[in-house]
Amino acid sequence: MAAVTEISLGPSLSNRPVVATAGLLLLAGASYISLAVSSQKALLFLIGAALGLALYHAAFGFTAGWREMVSNRRGAGVRAQILMLAVASVLFLPFIDMGSVFGQPVIGAVAPVGVSVLVGATVFGLGMQLGGGCASGTLYTVGSGSVRMVITLVFFLIGSLLGSAHLPWWFDTPNLGSISLLDKLGVSGAIVAQLTVMAIIAQISMVVERRRHGRLEPTGFVLAENRSYFRYLTHGPWPLVWGAIALALLNVATLVVSGHPWTISFGFALWAAKIAGIAGLDVSSSEFWTWPYPARALAGSIFEEDTSVMNMGIIIGAALAAGLAGKFGTLKRIPLRSALAAAIGGLLMGYGARLAFGCNVGAFFSGIASGSLHGWLWLIAGFGGSFLGIKLRPYFGLS
Repeated sequence: MAAVTEISLGPSLSNRPVVATAGLLLLAGASYISLAVSSQKALLFLIGAALGLALYHAAFGFTAGWREMVSNRRGAGVRAQILMLAVASVLFLPFIDMGSVFGQPVIGAVAPVGVSVLVGATVFGLGMQLGGGCASGTLYTVGSGSVRMVITLVFFLIGSLLGSAHLPWWFDTPNLGSISLLDKLGVSGAIVAQLTVMAIIAQISMVVERRRHGRLEPTGFVLAENRSYFRYLTHGPWPLVWGAIALALLNVATLVVSGHPWTISFGFALWAAKIAGIAGLDVSSSEFWTWPYPARALAGSIFEEDTSVMNMGIIIGAALAAGLAGKFGTLKRIPLRSALAAAIGGLLMGYGARLAFGCNVGAFFSGIASGSLHGWLWLIAGFGGSFLGIKLRPYFGLS
């Protein structure tokens, strides 16, 4: 079977140029964005870089965590996600209820609960198992030098553009409107309700894992005596618990700096629309791109939109992390079936994210942390789609 060969940079010594290049890109990028746009956007760029480093060092994947639960009945990844959601919820909900933090108005990621989210999240969940990563996973693995995930990213952009074209139609499908637990139950009630559901999910994962394996897989590791905490922080690897807490805190930082939670997928749609314009396809007359925020983003620079600059930061931050760990790039051949799965998965994720008002980050993570019922619907539908995707993986030669 013919295959695509993934380029390797070899052993850790050859990663020194990666570290230097990534460091220079972070410095130059932050400086340019600060001067050309604003210091706020530069700070978001650096928060994105920190997210990329945390995602890489903790190998924090929504996709792999769900696959381990379904295929091997191992729940460490699921419980790490629950910890992340719990920490974020406890910090998010009081801030959103206040309406502003340090003078910065803040809003949660709240969206309608309906058919669009149900279909979109299911499609996204299926796609992320074929693509090999979710939205955040795609970014940080591309940053760490994975050629296969570049394929996923390219088709993620295409799917995002298609989804933006069809979203107005999906808006008219049945829905219950936006439902916020914060509005219905108040801060204390929303926090208690969320933590209760999260505890139940965590408990179910532990029961399932103990029945299969007799004991729980550890979520941490013993730190080597000859390595400092600082070296672990910069060079990795991190326990999943570190990654969960870091992602929660960095999402809170995003909320405080930008006024809204961390999102990813709109940046992909914007990049795709910009590329389409360069290729001669003007999408500005498409209904989605006439709406106020998309229209402003399309008319402006990619360095002026929050999600876009954070996505850039994630890629560069992950490259820096992979370089520091001495693991930038991998040497392996990508069979054509695997490359096809990456393309299909990316296309499905891009399309599904637009329908579901976000991906595993913008709708699932930030939606649940904001107390939005659509985030919980995303979790159920996304997990269902992921289950289907796991069953389809062997047909593409994926383990």
